[in-house]
Amino acid sequence: MSLNGKTLFITGGSRGIGLAIALRAARDGAKVAIAAKTTEPHPKLPGTIFSSVEEINAAGGKGLPIQCDIRDEQQVLDALKLTADTFGGIDIVINNASAINLSGTLATDMKRYDLMNGINARGTFMTGKHAIPYLKKSANPHILTLSPPLDMRVKWFAPHVAYSMAKYGMSLCTLAWAEEFRRDGIAANSLWPRTTIATAAVKMLGGDPMLAKSRTPEIMADAAHLILTQPAREFTGNFCIDDVVLHQKAGVRDFSAYAAVPGTPTSKLLIDFFVPEGLPDVG
Repeated sequence: MSLNGKTLFITGGSRGIGLAIALRAARDGAKVAIAAKTTEPHPKLPGTIFSSVEEINAAGGKGLPIQCDIRDEQQVLDALKLTADTFGGIDIVINNASAINLSGTLATDMKRYDLMNGINARGTFMTGKHAIPYLKKSANPHILTLSPPLDMRVKWFAPHVAYSMAKYGMSLCTLAWAEEFRRDGIAANSLWPRTTIATAAVKMLGGDPMLAKSRTPEIMADAAHLILTQPAREFTGNFCIDDVVLHQKAGVRDFSAYAAVPGTPTSKLLIDFFVPEGLPDVG
């Protein structure tokens, strides 16, 4: 149950959930490439590829900062090659980069539509496509995409169809790749949170009140770690919810430590978008 010596390629991992996953792997002694655009500090969003790598190194891993726009095919190809050349291969790809805009059809300009679909659906597809040759050489290769279960209820589309199309495009990659690359032993899974997660993106959407009703990124990091240490030939094609997979696979019963505000009961937390009905009550 360790990622020691494994190489992870994470898109958009300069902050938030992607960085939390990177740091969890780093504590095992993993090698982590952070492929993201941010090289200079943003006035409203913390973290750059360089500050992330500093944290990864301090946590016990080996980090590699790569400036990369995953909408640019050559940049993706170069980033994957640099990672493999630096660390001797690639074992795990985390499709974390994502753009969000919760607007209706008439309020969504095509530039915003193209941004979301270019990063989310196209970027995930392109990263996975070009990573497959490297993953085929790994002993336990995984692709983990931060995208929701496929749930076709109209309530997830009518208010913000462009964003929903972009996120479900990521999930369709998981659905397809799990079967397409089953014979190659490459696992493809998705991970999604039950509740909102206390990240800079959530703060921009709902401010401090929304953050106060969220869980920390560490719950997603622990769930991702659990998935990535499973045998790839046995655990693939799953659309995992963070607390459910931790409950079922690791026997976690108390999730209070993940509350952004200590002491907040689970019943008071905000349920995230795209969470299916009928999930097990795990406490």
